[in-house]
Amino acid sequence: MAKQAPNTGRNWYVIHTYSGYEDAVRQSLMQRVESYGMQDYIFDVVVPKESQIVIKKGQPKEEKKKIFPGYVLVDMIVTDESWYVVRNTPNVTGFVGSGTIPVPVSAEEWNVVKVRMGAEQAKFDVDFSITDPVTILDGPFVNYDGVVSAVDEEKGKVKVMITIFGRETPVELDFTQVKKK
Repeated sequence: MAKQAPNTGRNWYVIHTYSGYEDAVRQSLMQRVESYGMQDYIFDVVVPKESQIVIKKGQPKEEKKKIFPGYVLVDMIVTDESWYVVRNTPNVTGFVGSGTIPVPVSAEEWNVVKVRMGAEQAKFDVDFSITDPVTILDGPFVNYDGVVSAVDEEKGKVKVMITIFGRETPVELDFTQVKKK
């Protein structure tokens, strides 16, 4: 039985892996392409990641986070042989598709993935929302309690409403300067 609809050609396909093994699967698959001589059928293997800024020990740190944990993208021409090489790579649980026939990723879906992977500006990975009660950790208003009134993920800033002399006053702070209560 053919593993692909006829004349589908070269496409990106999604394979499902055990979570946490995405990079290992990518490495194994690239080695298998070499050892099985599949360079004319399997062209690239990608673990989609995007840059995010996470706060660790009060300091912002840029990290690459997997966009789709448990999934790896493969640029390939599906034949019985190439399907077998991918499918039997350690920690691969199968192709995403119907039954044994892999379904190619559409051009629109691939463009969305490329945009997310190629985002130049790292985004802050912060779970602040408007109306969240927070405590200020740093700066002239240290130990003040307030409520988040705006979140700017691009700049890594929050606007917090605090009460000074009985009046609500907005204060703009870095994500690192506040913590949720």
